[in-house]
Amino acid sequence: MIPALSRRRLLTAAAGGFFGLGLTQWAQAQTAVQPPPRRAKPDEYSVAEPVSIEVNARPLAGFDTRDRSRVQFGELEFRSGLVLTSKFRGFGGLSGLRLDAKGERFIAISDKAGWFTGRIAYRGKAMTGIEGVEASPMLGPDGRPITARGWYDTEAIALDGSLVYVALERVNRILRYDFAKGFTHAGGEEVPLPAAARKLPNNKGLEALIAVPRGQPLAGTLIAISERGLDVRGNILGFLIGGKTPGQFAVRRSDNFDVSDATLLPSGDVLLLERRFSWLGGVGIRIRRIPLRSFAPGAVVDGPVIFFADLGYEIDNMEGIDAHVTPEGDTVITMISDDNFSMIQRNLILQFTLLG
Repeated sequence: MIPALSRRRLLTAAAGGFFGLGLTQWAQAQTAVQPPPRRAKPDEYSVAEPVSIEVNARPLAGFDTRDRSRVQFGELEFRSGLVLTSKFRGFGGLSGLRLDAKGERFIAISDKAGWFTGRIAYRGKAMTGIEGVEASPMLGPDGRPITARGWYDTEAIALDGSLVYVALERVNRILRYDFAKGFTHAGGEEVPLPAAARKLPNNKGLEALIAVPRGQPLAGTLIAISERGLDVRGNILGFLIGGKTPGQFAVRRSDNFDVSDATLLPSGDVLLLERRFSWLGGVGIRIRRIPLRSFAPGAVVDGPVIFFADLGYEIDNMEGIDAHVTPEGDTVITMISDDNFSMIQRNLILQFTLLG
């Protein structure tokens, strides 16, 4: 019999808060502009209108599969984790996540151009479940689902007050939604992009977005980073969109890692989530911490690795990251995985405390 960890490694290898938008305002927007959601049928796959779905959550016993009592991993301390499942066929492919200031209400996106909104339930520091989940299709400027245009691969999300930005990888576009005008019923408008961003390679395009808030360097700028669009030196292409100093930069690429997502800490540092895959080594993820002030046109940014994990730990295809600060002053890092709608992968949500 293959041990559980080896089976998971084999199967995986074979498969190959809101900035300026308060919790109260968001909850009011949900109540005011959305009709009561209908119940989803278990066999539905695509979402044509808002639906309520049930998401089941199984707690993880620990993060290290070899030592469940271990809690510190690099500069992160494990708080809790959940394995998420649902009978709703459209649930999965979770590629981006943003939380409110309390770390409770969330907006997540799937790479099939769907919104998922709801609330994380806690008992003390530990997550216990996902409640009140609603799924909705992303709409285009014409009010129709963007999938009608053949637009999928919605890979990254960023928030700036009521404005929500979503990056589409294969078609190399960014859509801007104003949730004050209909919440998930709002239609997206295209954001003008630099020519180089529109020419990123297929399936290696925009993968991470950060909307820089007031009071931070680059305030008013949208930072967009590709998964593996490379410059002539083999570094990963990124773009500063809008703001006072728009332009192109690069992220130093090392050890065959590609970009999965990014988030901005209150301290002004960017956490860059990265992953790599090989048939021999399997899946690995890491987080680099990069000062926001180092992002500038022409710059090559880099920073120390503060976290690394491979298949000896409870990871999957981790594609989303966000951060919030608890009333006790803990900076909590939340990561979410994309199961690629595969039976041999998992939808995970993990939380860690940032140390130092």
